[in-house]
Amino acid sequence: MSRMIEMERKVTKFGNSLGITMTEALKKIGLELGDTVIVDVRDDNSEIIIKKANKVTLPAGIGTDFMDTLSQVMEQYDETIKGLKDR
Repeated sequence: MSRMIEMERKVTKFGNSLGITMTEALKKIGLELGDTVIVDVRDDNSEIIIKKANKVTLPAGIGTDFMDTLSQVMEQYDETIKGLKDR
C-alpha cells in the first residue's frame, strides 16, 4: 500500500518564475534531472498532481504518421469508441 507523505514548502522565485523545491519527493517517485512529467492542475480543489511520464517507444514498423492518423481517428470517433465498451 502506498503512503502519502505531506510536506510544507514555501513558494520562492526562480528567475522570473515561481516555484518550490521538493528534491526528496521527486526522488521517491524515481524522477531525475531531465525527466518529463505530467502536471494535472485541479483548480476546483486547489490540487496539483505531478506524475512521471512514461516513455513509449513505437514497435518496429509503426511510424509516427500511423500514430498521428490513429490519434485523429480516435478523437473523431471518441463517443462511438466509448459506446462500444458498454456492449
